[in-house]
Order: sequence, then C-alpha cells, then structure tokens
Amino acid sequence: MTSKQELGSQVKRLLSGVSDHGKQHLIEVETDLVQTAFLLGEAIEKLGASFFALHGAVIAQQNEVDLLLTDLDGDDPKMQRLRMIQEEIVQHTNSAVTGLQFQDLTSQLLARTVQRIIGLRNVLSSLAADGVDLPNDGEEDEIVLKLNSINKHLEAQSSELKDLLRKAVHQKDMDSGDIEVF
Repeated sequence: MTSKQELGSQVKRLLSGVSDHGKQHLIEVETDLVQTAFLLGEAIEKLGASFFALHGAVIAQQNEVDLLLTDLDGDDPKMQRLRMIQEEIVQHTNSAVTGLQFQDLTSQLLARTVQRIIGLRNVLSSLAADGVDLPNDGEEDEIVLKLNSINKHLEAQSSELKDLLRKAVHQKDMDSGDIEVF
C-alpha cells in the first residue's frame, strides 16, 4: 500500500472511530441526563406535596390556636407573638415553594441538553457516513477536497443545532411571577 493509499484509509478509519466512540459516550450521557431529570421531577413533586401538606397542617393548627385565644385581647403580647410566628411560617413556606419553581427551569435545561446530545450524535453519524465516501486510493488533492466538504457539512449541522437550541428557559409552573434564565 502506498503512502497516498494509506492516507485515505487512515483518515477514513479516524472518522469512523471518532464517530463510533463519540456516539457511544453520548448515548450514555443522554441516558444519565434522562434519569437525572426523572429523579429530579419525582423529588420535587414529593417535596412540593410535603410543603403544601405542612402548610395546610400549620394553618389548621393556627385556626385551633385562634379558637383557644378568642378570649385574649388582640393587643396581648402573647397574641402578637403568635401572629408574628404565623406570618414567619407563611413566608418560609412561600419561599420554599418558590424555590421549587427552579425545578421547571432545570427540567428545561436538562431537556435542551438531551436535545443537544442527540444533535451531536447525529453530527457524528454524518461524519462516519461522509467518511465512507472518502477514496482509499485517491490522490491527496481528492482527499483534501472531500475533507473540506465534510468540514463544511459539519459546520452547517453544528450551526443549525446551535440556532435550534439557543433559547432562554422560562418558568412555566407556579404563580409567583415569571423567571427567565439566559
């Protein structure tokens, strides 16, 4: 095999190897991200339900305390302390629920990352497919032209993927205002 013939063969092997190894790693990353998103969703759902149940129990308790204290004067220091504690509990509960809103943003980012991985995996697949057309016994000029074509194709795919995924994430759940990131 001549040096020119070996060049085409080695470049073809390189493109195929990069594509195969890259796709395999991206499949594993995608699987991990999907599992992370699922676990995050489950955890946040349980936390949200717990916060709302806790808030409901605190309100019920406060209603019972209010009934017990109906005989006290509204200006009584004990009554004022209880009201302050009640307001503090409501603020902490609302802060915790607001914090849960970031799960929605995080889910959007994870979904976008999975889309980016799928797009990158498709780019790598096209790299392998384009590399198949590379001539084993072609002249150096012919190989260089084919490599330039592959590079242009990869740049176009990468640009399309970048344009598709360059979007801000928006809060979709909860009613305490809009949040935009990026």
